[in-house]
Amino acid sequence: MLLKYLSALFLPGFMVVFFARVAYNHVLALVLTVALIAASVYKGYTDSFLLIVVDAFSLTVGFFLASQMRRRNKK
Repeated sequence: MLLKYLSALFLPGFMVVFFARVAYNHVLALVLTVALIAASVYKGYTDSFLLIVVDAFSLTVGFFLASQMRRRNKK
């Protein structure tokens, strides 16, 4: 159970940053990550509301880091 929450805390944010580096677009990276999380919810791997909240928090932090990375690269 603890492993689910730790992975929900770090993996979505990491995936947003990774997809932003690969796709060169932070919005597309967010959409791809949300699609992967939606697929996992549909398959039944996310079983509590708190886990969805932790995923959303991690997505928000990852999106912020990806947008900061984009601004730094423009300079």
